[in-house]
Amino acid sequence: MFKKFASYYVPYLRLFTADMVCAFLSSVCNMFYPIVTRSIINVYIPERRFFALVGWMAALLGIYLFKAGLNYFIQYYGHVMGVLITMDIRRDAFDHLQRLPFTFFDKTKAGTLMSRIINDTFEIAELSHHGPEDLFLSIVMLSGSFAILCTMSVSLTLIIFAFVPFLLWFAGLMRRKLSRTSMKTRVEIGEVNADLANSIDGVRISKAFETSRHDLEKFQNGNKAYALARKQQYRAMAEFFSGTGFIMDLLLLATLSSGGLFAYYGEIDAGEFAAYLLFVGLFTEPIKRLINFVEQLQNGMTGFVRIQELMAEEPEQDDEGAQELTDVRGAVSFEHVTFRYGDDKADRNVLSDLCLDIRQGETVALVGPSGGGKSTLCHLLPRFYELDAGRITLDGTDIRRYTRLSLRRKVGIVQQETFLFSGSIRDNIAYGNVDASDGEIRAAAQKASLDDFISALPDGYDTYVGERGVMLSGGQKQRIAIARVFLKNPPVLILDEATSALDNVTEAQIQKALDELSQGRTTLVVAHRLSTVRHADRIVVLTDTGIAEQGRHEELLARNGLYAALWGAHG
Repeated sequence: MFKKFASYYVPYLRLFTADMVCAFLSSVCNMFYPIVTRSIINVYIPERRFFALVGWMAALLGIYLFKAGLNYFIQYYGHVMGVLITMDIRRDAFDHLQRLPFTFFDKTKAGTLMSRIINDTFEIAELSHHGPEDLFLSIVMLSGSFAILCTMSVSLTLIIFAFVPFLLWFAGLMRRKLSRTSMKTRVEIGEVNADLANSIDGVRISKAFETSRHDLEKFQNGNKAYALARKQQYRAMAEFFSGTGFIMDLLLLATLSSGGLFAYYGEIDAGEFAAYLLFVGLFTEPIKRLINFVEQLQNGMTGFVRIQELMAEEPEQDDEGAQELTDVRGAVSFEHVTFRYGDDKADRNVLSDLCLDIRQGETVALVGPSGGGKSTLCHLLPRFYELDAGRITLDGTDIRRYTRLSLRRKVGIVQQETFLFSGSIRDNIAYGNVDASDGEIRAAAQKASLDDFISALPDGYDTYVGERGVMLSGGQKQRIAIARVFLKNPPVLILDEATSALDNVTEAQIQKALDELSQGRTTLVVAHRLSTVRHADRIVVLTDTGIAEQGRHEELLARNGLYAALWGAHG
């Protein structure tokens, strides 16, 4: 884990080295004050050497100005390095997140992921800057202080340093407790963030059903769990800091009493005693840094561990030898496909041994009761989920022989739940092809019957859509999603309830455009409103037991089966 963490320093090795050099020089500057103090008390004042006294005062002023410049570099560039390292960690985490399968997001709360990528990495930034610096300075200052103190009195120095093992033992003892409480706190704040994000997303439902009190109680339960975890963490921190503080106070007491006795019996003179007290002050400073380092280490490494847990999630992998998908005719075949959500074998199969052939350029509509697997079938074609059995072929080749990226480039999908990103209308349409020109974006909007509406807006295509497109109606959002598909212009189309949020007039306009787009392309349409698919080349009635019947609209009505019943109820 530490090796992985250290690897993030490699791109900034020069900056890190400069930061450590400045920290070393700054610690060396601190050594001058006790040495000069001893000389002033023992030599310059008794011998009345005025110019030497003034000269050293001026030298100390110069040293402190130099030290101020060093500290500026440490504080600014050291923190910048921490920010850059955190930026790299967040980049890697986000990139990995983009490559995780749908199954991961099905079971993971968005607020928890946000907590890991935002909150946890903040503590990593603090550790990445202060951690190595505090550890390095502590070693330098402890060894330097020890060497100089030994020149004054080896016996007295050994007495003082005898406290160090007890301090390190106590810090190590408390480390595990701090680690446990820190991890629990991170988990609970992740849950609080998840509840908060969920409540914000659902605020309209909450107001519509007047459930604000229920939502508050639900949020408060998570908030109390976080507060309890935080209390336990603070209790561990209080035990740690009070214990280390007590040992530090004993060290100072031992220094004063033993140093006083040594001076009383003439083992050291007054100047050495004063310098000794000052050096012990310097000696305690690295110990305090070590104490802070332990806290930073726990907080930072806890956050890094949680990030690495995310990074350990298995991403989507292309099969060995997978090729780029280039020329696509569009013949699709589902061969004995079996699929269930979840890993438990006791879970019910959504699809069982399903076989369906779709010819090149054919428009096939999937209809039937809810829970029959219509949307699931659409999600399997771009490999959003992996099959439990069987295979899917495109132009006679198993889709697993193609890279996922190239496969998904050839498949356009308008999903049942329309999602818009925060940004402009132009940005959201451009998700269909991020390299598209303004003219291509406008042409896609025209095909989706959206251009007149957009042109009438004060900011036109630069109109801000709001969080999740809240500034637009359901139909307008759906048309933007459809415009994306027009812009992508794929050889295989999946329309999962693509016109479900549109009024009858707009639906007729969109349906005409979709019919034109479907010409010569393989199109898979999921619909509950049967009137939108009556002209499909083939209608497949899918139930939880498989394909009940299939054929053209007129043929299925003539059979007077399930489709005819659905048509009578919803057509």
